[in-house]
Amino acid sequence: MKAAIIILSDPKAGEDALGRMFNGLAAAYDFKQKGIEVGIYFQGTGTRWPGVLAKADHPIHALFKAVEDKVAGVSCGCADVFGAREDAEKVGFDLITDNSVPGTSGLPSIAQISADGFTVFSF
Repeated sequence: MKAAIIILSDPKAGEDALGRMFNGLAAAYDFKQKGIEVGIYFQGTGTRWPGVLAKADHPIHALFKAVEDKVAGVSCGCADVFGAREDAEKVGFDLITDNSVPGTSGLPSIAQISADGFTVFSF
């Protein structure tokens, strides 16, 4: 089994979004602890999370640091649209452009992630 965690929640959207982010990272942590291959992808408004979670005083910063090595990257096109590209680059994550969606700089290819044998979970 392989797992892909897709983070779509927006850190500007309050407690529900924080809960989704927390549970997404907790799932990634669970897979990691069990030795199951896992990749974390930030898409949509979720591309805003890396800059937020990088702050040491954030409530789930420690969990983020525990799974940071499992971050596959950030959707380039989404980061451009939602103003998160600079923060994603500052944190050092790859900008993913596998899916050449017209009018964008590219997004992760969910089709390819699935074809590579990953079960996709979205938060």
